[in-house]
Amino acid sequence: MPPATAPANPTPVHPSRVRVLHPGGGRTTGPVVYWMLRDQRLADNWAIIHAAGLAAASAPAAQVAIAFALFPRPFLLGARRRQLGFLLRGLRRLSADARARGLPFFLLEGGPAEVPALVRRLGASALVADFSPLRPVREALDAVLGDLRRDAADMAVHQVDAHNVVPVWAASGKLEYSARTFRGKVSKVMDEYLVEYPELPALMPWDGEQPEDVDWDALIHRVCSEAENVPEIDWCEPGEAAAMEVLLGSKDGFLTKRIKNYDMGRNDPTKPRALSCLSPYLHFGHISAQRCGLEAKKRRHLSPKSVDAFLEELIIRRELADNFCYYQSHYDSLAGAWEWARKTLMDHAADKRDHIYTSEQLENAKTFDPLWNASQLEMVHHGKMHGFMRMYWAKKILEWTSGPEEALSIAIYLNDKYHIDGRDPNGYVGCMWSICGLHDQGWKERPVFGKIRYMNYAGCKRKFDVDAYISYVKRLVAQAKKRKAEESPDTE
Repeated sequence: MPPATAPANPTPVHPSRVRVLHPGGGRTTGPVVYWMLRDQRLADNWAIIHAAGLAAASAPAAQVAIAFALFPRPFLLGARRRQLGFLLRGLRRLSADARARGLPFFLLEGGPAEVPALVRRLGASALVADFSPLRPVREALDAVLGDLRRDAADMAVHQVDAHNVVPVWAASGKLEYSARTFRGKVSKVMDEYLVEYPELPALMPWDGEQPEDVDWDALIHRVCSEAENVPEIDWCEPGEAAAMEVLLGSKDGFLTKRIKNYDMGRNDPTKPRALSCLSPYLHFGHISAQRCGLEAKKRRHLSPKSVDAFLEELIIRRELADNFCYYQSHYDSLAGAWEWARKTLMDHAADKRDHIYTSEQLENAKTFDPLWNASQLEMVHHGKMHGFMRMYWAKKILEWTSGPEEALSIAIYLNDKYHIDGRDPNGYVGCMWSICGLHDQGWKERPVFGKIRYMNYAGCKRKFDVDAYISYVKRLVAQAKKRKAEESPDTE
């Protein structure tokens, strides 16, 4: 819950972006520790700016350190090799960049439970934490906060929403029903939050405990070998520099070269380059959504419809997902659906299905529908399914399983296992929209779906060249299998 009183904010960060989780007892000496999690970047990061501002306002001026805690099992292994490799390779780049800027980067392999011990050893005056609406992260933050309240009650603990353009608790104080209701609230305050980032306040040189050296190659090998072996992807490189290249690159940047095709092409699965290709970077926080929005606005005159459509997806739709997961603890189950949706789904749960597939058959793309099979194979081998196909894919799982609970469970399992941007509010909301009618309205009642919006193969054929999409995925799969065959045993 937000604090009862607004924080006294000596930093250039908008006060409502910061929540004081624990005010502390006025400890004025010691470094400020930023517990990084969701926003894995140094540039355009409100949490780092806030931490640096707190440090600069101390008397005398304090230092800043960064800590990143790898979640232990089972949450860590909720990610597979595909996601963990991307995460760790991005952190390796980030740690090197931090070192070059004189920022110590502490990697806590034992997980969030090591955060209290670190801040005590460093004699920290404040801890600044990232924001995430997801249960495992919130539970970890609560545990750390409880620990520090017992043994370090004079240390302040702040949380900064550096992920959303409009902080989730400032955008709305309740669970929003739809994009329409959310859009109005966000639009009223957009200009207040979609502003250019200030320069990072000057940092004092670090002279405290030095982080242990990390053998990144060994760590990546160990963590990935322990994880379920979903192969890594090679079509995007992790890190801040790679993310900015995708956004603004001179050769193939989204805003510099491809944005004009976004409005008309983003819903056509045969035109994957019409998409921004930014979702992996936004998920891991390698780039700020706010930076993407600012740069898009600068170029609106070049393609107004495409930029407006991009901003709608980037801010309204994406942050609506955070709103749902923040205010609805059952964001990944039927209990989180609206009452009308639960009722209609349960009314039709026993309806006869023309096809029933097991989770294994679905995972292996063994259905009668070549279009659905292609979408599943795109996700498995490419690590990313086209956004339009995600809707069709999930709705067919509802149609081909024994009931809505099983359908939602399978959809989330496959989404989180194979998507490079899985385990994300957008993924949970996408499955909930498709299967449970979230952020949607009731439609004409029909078997199995009840009043949930229906999609079918014929409708897809009217919208795009289905055969071309299937052929495109076949090429992706062939390329992925060729790469796997060429891998040496050492990279398995």
